[in-house]
Amino acid sequence: MFHALTGCDTVSSFARRGKKTAWAVWTVLPELTEALLLLSSAPRDIPDDAMRIIERFVILLYDRTSKCTDIDKARRKLFARKNNVQLIPPTKAALEEHVKRAVYQGGHVWGQILLPAPELPPPTNWGWSRTGEGQYTPYWTRLPEAAHSCIELVSCKCKKGVCESLQVQKGCPSVHSPLCV
Repeated sequence: MFHALTGCDTVSSFARRGKKTAWAVWTVLPELTEALLLLSSAPRDIPDDAMRIIERFVILLYDRTSKCTDIDKARRKLFARKNNVQLIPPTKAALEEHVKRAVYQGGHVWGQILLPAPELPPPTNWGWSRTGEGQYTPYWTRLPEAAHSCIELVSCKCKKGVCESLQVQKGCPSVHSPLCV
């Protein structure tokens, strides 16, 4: 479960946080062991107490000194301090989808690896979306994309002038669109 949660072939990893860092955080957060054991048993859903422990684990992955237990508050504090979205943890909504994918892989798929006919729940219940071609893609979050909801934080620094006209239409004349390159 630890391998799936921290990133494997089918589950994304946490930005700029590797297995070694995750292992070090696990050593100072022993309650993570119980949560991982629970989730590796292929539960029907993710219990709130396990999610809270994982949320705390991810906060500590990004800030070992944080006292926060709410990942969205930790994100705000880290962004204010570092001003770089690549150095902050995912939102709670994105983390929940990430954990679903990890539980699907670590608990449901790997948990039944020795069974001749494993019975897997639909991936769409566990952080995946089905495309028109019958393929599955990660369902990242139920929140709107930050580029659309926080346009004032996005700037492309283009020289073409196309961005400015796009932003004027959106009511943000001083900010460039992330669409221009």
